[in-house]
Amino acid sequence: MSLFKSEEERRIERDIKIRQGIRRIEKSISEQNKFTNEFIKNARRAKQIGDNSQYIFIRNSLKKTATVKKMLERQLLAVKNALIIKRQAEASSDFAQAMGTMASEIGRMFGQTDLVRTQTEWEKAMAQSQSMEERMSMFLETVEDIAASDTAEVPTEVVTEQEIDAMIEAESEAEHAKDVDELDALRAELNAVKNAGQKEAK
Repeated sequence: MSLFKSEEERRIERDIKIRQGIRRIEKSISEQNKFTNEFIKNARRAKQIGDNSQYIFIRNSLKKTATVKKMLERQLLAVKNALIIKRQAEASSDFAQAMGTMASEIGRMFGQTDLVRTQTEWEKAMAQSQSMEERMSMFLETVEDIAASDTAEVPTEVVTEQEIDAMIEAESEAEHAKDVDELDALRAELNAVKNAGQKEAK
């Protein structure tokens, strides 16, 4: 392992950490979906056995889960947007480096007089790159403020109790429809067997 890493190696390591962070957020969102499904099943069971206190507790848990999921989705979007800005900044940096190389080559070929003009263009390119980095920095500060606001003041009505009730009821109706379909399929199969038996008897 090299003691001194190149700039490219450090850039690759930073990109890997960013992608790992994105995957962790995506995994957390997936977990919230699983929690939601489990809470819905538990809420249906609580309703079936008439345990209203447990039903209310689960409904509140569903509201909290929906709030957490929404916050994670906003954080994921912010990270992905920041990654785009980072890549734009890297493109600007690559441009500035290419301009520096060309300026050196042009100066070597055409002499000191032309180098002055090329150096001016190079400085302009560097200023553009610095402007891009400043915009990225301002963007990231805004992202941090949004994240801090999300954790400090979580809205209590991201998802209403009526929406939670509707979600649970929709799951119950879907389960009932599935049971009906399975019964219809079983009846059709029994009728087919019965008809086949009658034909053989004849």
